[in-house]
Amino acid sequence: MVRRTVVLLALALVATACSNPVRHDTEADRTTPPRQATCRDLQATDVHAATNTSPVVACSKPHTAETFLVGKLPRESGSTYDDRRHGSFVYDTCSKAYRAYLGADDSLALRIQLSWAWFRPSKRGWDRGARWYRCDVVGGPDGAKVLRRLPATTKGLFSTDLPDAWLMCARGAKVAGSTKVPCSQRHDWRAVTAVKVGQPQDPYPGDRVVEVRSRDYCSDWVGAWMHYVPDYEFGYTWFKEAQWATGNRRSVCWARTDQ
Repeated sequence: MVRRTVVLLALALVATACSNPVRHDTEADRTTPPRQATCRDLQATDVHAATNTSPVVACSKPHTAETFLVGKLPRESGSTYDDRRHGSFVYDTCSKAYRAYLGADDSLALRIQLSWAWFRPSKRGWDRGARWYRCDVVGGPDGAKVLRRLPATTKGLFSTDLPDAWLMCARGAKVAGSTKVPCSQRHDWRAVTAVKVGQPQDPYPGDRVVEVRSRDYCSDWVGAWMHYVPDYEFGYTWFKEAQWATGNRRSVCWARTDQ
């Protein structure tokens, strides 16, 4: 009887050990920040997450993301893990760094088939003292459902050339509802500029004002781009109050062209 009790106790201990496996730290759990100029093969759903644990891959191998900036969240951006001020700080910092990394100005950055995402430590890492953030170029515009493979590096991609494979065009009868495609593919519209519709210090003027300014400025700009031909078609994409609040003061102008 004693022997049977000992055996059962041993089995119970084994079962307990198996049901509580040792958890290994991921990159997001660590206080040591990630490295810049590293690559990962992210999925489109990954860019919406607060943290990311995808492994680093060689940039010479297929990948959809490249880390262009790693930094430390300043004390003034908030002391709690989910403080919204972290996002405001990172948006300003990484937007500028993103454009500089690619060699793109404010206008071009809105007209390419690339975007960026940022990640922070996990809650476990934060509780240990981690305060880093990581910003990645990703292969697709904001909201892309599938990410494209990137070149070995995106650093300086637009510094000396404007590769059609990464410029924004659209296929469809109208810009609204069209399918956005790289300009290297068959298309009906090309995003030719992004006009400024307000100054940094301006409060949001309202949907109607922004739309009218976008329409009028784009009509003039696309007419000039088309060398003032008698008849031309243009379109425009304008952004509402939420985007204005993040600092965007531009609308995208489209020209009807298959070139």
